[in-house]
Amino acid sequence: MNDIENESPFLTCAVIGAGTMGAGIAAHMANAGAQVVLLDLDAEVAAHAVERQVRAGGFMLPGFADRVRSGSTRSDMALLADADWIVEAVAERLDIKRGLFAEIARVRKPGCVLSSNTSTIPLRDLVEGMDPALARDVLIAHFFNPPRQMRLLELVTGPRTDPDSVARLRRFIDVGLGKSIVACNDTPGFIANRIGCFWLAAGLGEALRLGIDVETADAVMGKPFGLPRTGVFGLYDLIGIDLMPGLIRSLQANLPAGDAIQAYDAEPARVAAMLEQGLTGRKGGGGFYRTAAGGGAREVLDLSGGAYRDPRAAPVLEGEPRRLMAGGDPAGRYAWAVMSRTLAYAASLVPEIADRPDQVDEAMRLGYGWTFGPFELIDRIGAEWLAGRLAEDGQPVPALLQAASAGGFYRVVEGAREVLVPRAQGAVHAPLEPAEGVIALPALRLARQPVWSSEAASLWDLGEGVGLFAFQTRLNVFAAPLIEAVQRVAAVVPDHFDALVVGNDGPVFSAGADLKAMLALSEGNDRAGLEAFLCAGQQAFDALAGASFPVVGAVGALAVGGGCECLLHAHRVVAHAEARIGLVEAQVGLVPGWGGVPAWLARHQAAGLDAGAAAAATLRAVVQGVTWPGAFRAREARLLRPDDRIVMNADRLIAEARTVAQALRPGFRPPVAPDLPLPPRAVLEGVVVDLAPSLAPHDRVIAGALADILSGDGRPVRVADLNARVTECFLDLAFTEPTRARMRQMIATGKPLRN
Repeated sequence: MNDIENESPFLTCAVIGAGTMGAGIAAHMANAGAQVVLLDLDAEVAAHAVERQVRAGGFMLPGFADRVRSGSTRSDMALLADADWIVEAVAERLDIKRGLFAEIARVRKPGCVLSSNTSTIPLRDLVEGMDPALARDVLIAHFFNPPRQMRLLELVTGPRTDPDSVARLRRFIDVGLGKSIVACNDTPGFIANRIGCFWLAAGLGEALRLGIDVETADAVMGKPFGLPRTGVFGLYDLIGIDLMPGLIRSLQANLPAGDAIQAYDAEPARVAAMLEQGLTGRKGGGGFYRTAAGGGAREVLDLSGGAYRDPRAAPVLEGEPRRLMAGGDPAGRYAWAVMSRTLAYAASLVPEIADRPDQVDEAMRLGYGWTFGPFELIDRIGAEWLAGRLAEDGQPVPALLQAASAGGFYRVVEGAREVLVPRAQGAVHAPLEPAEGVIALPALRLARQPVWSSEAASLWDLGEGVGLFAFQTRLNVFAAPLIEAVQRVAAVVPDHFDALVVGNDGPVFSAGADLKAMLALSEGNDRAGLEAFLCAGQQAFDALAGASFPVVGAVGALAVGGGCECLLHAHRVVAHAEARIGLVEAQVGLVPGWGGVPAWLARHQAAGLDAGAAAAATLRAVVQGVTWPGAFRAREARLLRPDDRIVMNADRLIAEARTVAQALRPGFRPPVAPDLPLPPRAVLEGVVVDLAPSLAPHDRVIAGALADILSGDGRPVRVADLNARVTECFLDLAFTEPTRARMRQMIATGKPLRN
């Protein structure tokens, strides 16, 4: 059962249209705990779409597919009668959509919300001439592909839309589906595709005009501006070269003649020639990039001649984007041609497409993967410089950009971040407020000072008597200073708080122990030093587990190795649904050294497994060294408890962790670690034999060592004694050459060595 299921007013949902988007939306609704109806013209198409989503990972657990019932719009429209929300995801034709809405109106229940996933058709056109009783519940909720992973949802409402329907849906989209909602005005392309399609059209058009090759163009439209590594041409291949002309034409048809996108050909001659040859991008076996026949090296399309060739070395582009745009070399001219027009275009569209620049920035960050939105980029480049260069270049200077020349789009005043907002009387800076029920850590850090800090971590006041302990080493690895900080904070917290959240807002909760330091100790044959490092980590995590106050781990992203062991010592965990969690020490030739083995064993026994089955499950899982893809999978693996909390929206992680910490406070006593019965070694020897054919040689050694750790005579063993066994095993493995080789490769490449 999904954690949000009992909170949601949308227990039954439906999607009409079982294409990639529709099926993905249906799968994610099922992830949110809803019962879902998926209809298409052909029932078999809908059924196969569900199967494809299972294979493609649209479901967070394969079993969630059981929540989806498929059928046909020809015979199964009655299945929509119980739906609380119906999503239309059919072809981008107004006549088809209007006809479908009329059919839905005959079967839907009063108050059922009906949304369109259109990316091009305005809401006003959809509801024109519609029965007012239906129009009040109709809006646009535009998902991005793939619906499970892409956080952006563009929401468009109109003057006839019922505010109560909007409020109920917003809550479910936010809390249930985990989306970041950006409110858009009712304009063609909304926000992300309006700007993103212009950027792509300009990127292609200016490369052809200036004679820029594919490699240079994608190098420019990548790291220097904080854009995804695909650049322009790689993104064309990913979206589909056959789809992009239609998207651009649709915008051009719905926008006035003076709009800047009209300057670019939706289907230049080079693209038309590619389509004639069936070159549609990744899905078609080739686009601007392709893999040579027979699985050979990557090849690149020559834009001038149309033939594939070996890739050239892309230019190395260093420094700030402003320096690149000011350069007179081909890369600089291309950077200026594309980004000056794109940033000016974005500035000209506020308040047409959105009321505030921060809405545009969030849409581009979440919808197109930009590190910085257009207005954040302008601030990095310099609004005054950009406005001046545009004027010199003969390009129009948008009024909002001119207004930002004095102080930029964003500023910080008394610890609060503000954004420049257009008003009738002139642009003014207005405060940025986090969504209701969200604790924004950047804002917290701007407004306050930490209660305590060290080089490796800091302690913040979350309010309501709850502190936040945040790691701040590179990748939040547990180097000696962070271990010391964990020990220290356990003593500091009672002077300030009565509950603690351990977490952060970065892409990594913790990547584990300091592998470089451990390798140095191993290569220096410093057994005593490595043993001291291990014991310090165990003592630090034991201090958290034995704290007199509740400790709640808040994991939004990656928590592996020692990071996972830290969570295993928390009294409760709140995890984002997409968090990746695992004890992966076997990948570097080791076993979990900071209490992970007995903690996982205890979880298996608490789930009802007997001593032999629990030890076997622990051995298998530790040797696998798997990072579980998502919190639901981690819960199945028992790295999360049944009563640990899973949240769908990462922005709500810290606030939810604070709520859980508060709920644990009344009468809190730290749990006592149970003694753990261990099976005879013969039980585990059978497991080792079964695993052996699938294991690399050194993994067989690790499996044998784990069998030694986890075997006994059936009598309960103290956790401290198990940890002592683990320490000896860890040290023995750490000073072997196969383990050193694994550590070296992981440090050098980030990839495991199977030796």
